[in-house]
Formats: sequence, structure tokens, C-alpha cells
Amino acid sequence: MRISDLVRMGLRNLGRRKARTSLTIVGIVIGTISIVVMFSIGIGMNRTFEKQVMQLGSMTMITVSQYQYTYDSDGNYSGSKEQQLNQELVEKLKKLDHVKSVSAQIEGNIQANAGKYQATLWVNVMDSASFEDFGFPSLKNGATYEADPKAKKPVVWVGEGILSNYFSNPNSMRYEQHTVDPATDRITIQIQDWDLMEYDQNGELTTKPKTYTADVRVFDADEYSEYNYQAYMDTQQYEKLYTEFIKLLSTDNQKKAKKKLTNYNQIKVNADNVKNVETVQDAIREMGFESTSLSTFTKPMEQTSQMMQMVLGGVGAVAMLVAAISIANTMIMSIYERTKEIGVMKVLGCKVSDIKKLFLFEAAMMGLIGGIIGIVFSFGLSYVINHFGQQVFGALLNAGSLYGGAEEEAQISVIPFWLPLLAAGFAMMVGIVSGYYPASRATKISAIEALRNE
Repeated sequence: MRISDLVRMGLRNLGRRKARTSLTIVGIVIGTISIVVMFSIGIGMNRTFEKQVMQLGSMTMITVSQYQYTYDSDGNYSGSKEQQLNQELVEKLKKLDHVKSVSAQIEGNIQANAGKYQATLWVNVMDSASFEDFGFPSLKNGATYEADPKAKKPVVWVGEGILSNYFSNPNSMRYEQHTVDPATDRITIQIQDWDLMEYDQNGELTTKPKTYTADVRVFDADEYSEYNYQAYMDTQQYEKLYTEFIKLLSTDNQKKAKKKLTNYNQIKVNADNVKNVETVQDAIREMGFESTSLSTFTKPMEQTSQMMQMVLGGVGAVAMLVAAISIANTMIMSIYERTKEIGVMKVLGCKVSDIKKLFLFEAAMMGLIGGIIGIVFSFGLSYVINHFGQQVFGALLNAGSLYGGAEEEAQISVIPFWLPLLAAGFAMMVGIVSGYYPASRATKISAIEALRNE
């Protein structure tokens, strides 16, 4: 039997019993919708979680803090410890396997001024050459992370959230908030260290820090990103400014200030691959230091996501199982009704394998047609869920969220290009598997008994 004959006969047989075929296909449609939509919700959850994680920083970054919080294997807080961080530790960390870059971090304070407006900034001081390695966001207006320590203008990298938090000078007539534009406003900075700055007997400030015109560069970061509310300076540039500040202090305070430059608040370590983050953390732990990374916080999220996907996938699998039973039932009933037809085909010399192929083709076509229709409806249902189901399905995205809630614009249901193809292939495979037993049974019918059958 030629393939064209097989296809023609199979389609004709499906068309004979339109009601039964349609009801069977409806079962496949429901099963396909269940699988596609359930998986799409799971994918939407994963993408939302990934977006939240990327807003927090690089997945390969490990942080060793002076006051380190510790967590158990499930990511739950278990205590804290004080750790001594110094340059010696930095050099040891650089020699660990799978470590790409290491940068010490100290915390400093500067006062930024733009005309009558000012802001007190808490700055993170790091080696700017390592910013890109640590997954820092790109900069607006084509700016770079280059910072020449000999440059007259020190560079300050800030988020837009900081630029909107300038306030009028307390000595001005009106106290008002202002948003600074680095492209048009001249911004100056001064080192501020209130623990060391000195006053006279009348309470007047005698330490007068130098003023520097700053080169302010802005992170192109998401509104919810930590970088939107952070300020950074290069280590060498900050040390240059702070050294000038130290000269203004008394001898005792100069010693304290110099110590601050070597007393690191954090050491950031960048692993060469996200898969090696836990390996590097284990090596740091063997050195007697605790560390944290995004993997510490994402484990509960991943567990929640996996559990949700298992539940949602199980619902779809049950629906498809019911559809598979429906196909098998339809094909078995078809055998009883077409017993004489099968006998005639055998008498006319039709091969047993062709009879089997015919029934498998019919079962596969029911699966494929139901799968295609189900996919079309799945796109429509996904659209409805994304536009009208925030309140109903939002709890799924909130579970394990780092922010305690999903963003309003988050896609609850996401159908990637491969999912419809996979669903159609799976539906067709379900049809073939479900029709295999009926097809095998059809080949075993005796031709003589089949012709006697009324």
C-alpha cells in the first residue's frame, strides 16, 4: 500500500464517525492545553525569578563581609560572625581555583553638591577594573568604567535613584528636593568622615575638606536594581582624595584614618562560572571564612519553582492520560465496527504491516489535530492569564520572591517557540502509543472470521 493510499484511507475513516472522532480530539485538546499552559506558567515563574536575581547582581559574585551573616543548607539565617579582612586574605583568594577576579571594598562617605542642592552619599570603594567582571550594569550615554587615578576629576558611578535625592542647602530659604542631571549640572564632591572631622571649642568645624569637580556616570539599571540606589568610586581615586583629607587631621586621627583604608568592609570574589560558585565558597569556608552569593538566596526560589512545575506538570499529565485512554477506546471500538473491512483488506492481499500502519496513522492524526487545536487555544488562554489573571495567579509568582511580590508587568504565562513544537510532537506520540494496542489487535483478526462477521 502506497503512503498516499494510507493517508487517504486514514482521513476517510476518521471522517466517517465525526462525532466520536471529534469527542476524542476534544480530549487531546484539553490535555494539550493543560500541558502547554501549565508549563508556560512554570516558565513564567522561572523567568520572573531570574529577572529578580539579575537585578541583585552577578550570579558568579561571592561576598566575604566583615560582619558575615551565616545561613544553613536551606538558605535560612543561622547567625553572624565578625571576620578580619585584609590584603593578605585578598591575595590568598586570588590563588583559589575557579576565581576570576577579587576586589576589596571599603565604605566611604562623600558630600555631593550641585549648586544650592546637596546630597550625602555612602559610596562603595572598589577596583573599577573589576566592575564588568562582577556583572555591573552598562552605563548611560556611552560612559565607561575607566578611572585614571591621575585624572583631575574623580569618577563617581551612581544610580538614577540617587540623582533624585538632592536637597536644598539647609541655609537656603526653601528646603526642597531636586533631581540632578550630570549632563548639565556641575557636581562637586568632598570627603566626609564625621568620626574624624574636628571642631573648635565653639563647636565650629575646623576640618575643611577639599572640593573636587566630579565626573558623574550613571548606571543604566532597572528601577528595582540595587545599582539604582548605589554609588561607587575607584579604589585608587578614592585613596588619593582620602590621603588629602588625612593631611587635615590631627596626628591621632590621622592614624585612625589610615587604618580605615586597610580595614575592608567586604571582599568580593568573582567565580569563573556560575557552576563553580559553590566550589569556591567551600574553599573559602575551609580557610575559616563565611561568604554569601546569590545562590544562597535562590535555593528556596528554585525549590519553590521546581515544586510548582511538578504540580502543574502533573495536572497536565493526568489530563493527557485521560485523552490517551479516550484514543485507545475509540480505536478499539473502531476495530469492532470495521472487522469485515479488515477481513476484505487481508483477502485482497494487503500486508499485515499496512493494516497496522493504517490504524496507527489514524490514532496519530487524532493526536496531532487535537495537539494543534490545543496549542492555538493555549496561546489565547495565555493571553487571558497575562492580562486578566494577575490577582488569581500572582501568588504563584510571589512564592519565594526576593521582593515579596511580583512586578505588575511580569508575564505569568510565557510560551517559548519550542513549547508548541514539543506539545504537538507529544500529542502525536500519545496518539501513536495509545493506538498501538488496537492496531496490533487488528492485525490478529482472522480473514475468514472477519468475512463471516455481520
